[in-house]
Amino acid sequence: MKAYIFPGQGSQFIGMGKDLYNTSSLARKLFHLSDDILGFQMTCIMFNGTMEILKKTKYTQLAIYIYSVIKTKILNNFNPDMVAGHSLGELSALTSIDVFSFEEGLRLVSQRALAMQEICESVHGGMAAIFGLEDNVIEKICKRDNGIIVPANYNYPGQLVISGEYDSLKRVCSFFKKIGGKILMLPVHGAFHSPIMEPARKKFSKFIETISFKDSKCPIYQNVNAQPVKKSSNIKKNLIQQLTSPVKWKQSIENMKNHGAISFIDVGPGHLLQKINKKIINSIL
Repeated sequence: MKAYIFPGQGSQFIGMGKDLYNTSSLARKLFHLSDDILGFQMTCIMFNGTMEILKKTKYTQLAIYIYSVIKTKILNNFNPDMVAGHSLGELSALTSIDVFSFEEGLRLVSQRALAMQEICESVHGGMAAIFGLEDNVIEKICKRDNGIIVPANYNYPGQLVISGEYDSLKRVCSFFKKIGGKILMLPVHGAFHSPIMEPARKKFSKFIETISFKDSKCPIYQNVNAQPVKKSSNIKKNLIQQLTSPVKWKQSIENMKNHGAISFIDVGPGHLLQKINKKIINSIL
């Protein structure tokens, strides 16, 4: 069984999508359509912009969504048995299996990104990857802190990303270092997948009700529970909840593997998820 996986923020690069644009008339049509819907030249930012601009949440999410979905449109024999997307990638995955259209998905991503960017600019938050400690140890330390700090991304065994208020982030990271953990501060200015994103979740939940969802044609393993979902109402509920909940990527891949996935195909720019998946799968073999 084939599983197609879709990345989130972190896989972007300047020039992404240029090869698709130059070699496919359908890709060119969809890139132009994206610019028309958004009302600005997103393709110029992707092809010829600067990383300083591209790394802003309101542009990053659009760029990765556009690239990932266009790639599925021009792939030969794109017929997944199951799909999953990491954070933003869940929207790309849902578009690829026709839960909503490319155009509707683009509007969803735009609203999601703007709502999240707004929080990033008003709250001093951040994220850090913790290496070398057990998940339950990280969870307990985060719970003990008096501020807002939570597990955000369960990426693979031995690596968990935490998210929250910057002061809390510094405190718990200092403690993790003392007990043997390694810390990598992520180059983001927001506390994604934490309670800090609650205002963004509320805004997004209102907009999402304007979009018509269909039942999916194959299971999507959603971030909030790592379980296969096909019913449109459940997909929508999980997508809204995702903004303030941790991404259970490790658990999703384990479940997909246990349910028959033999190959995992990374559809986004770069191969970040392929590297993560190898670590997950090697841990369960």
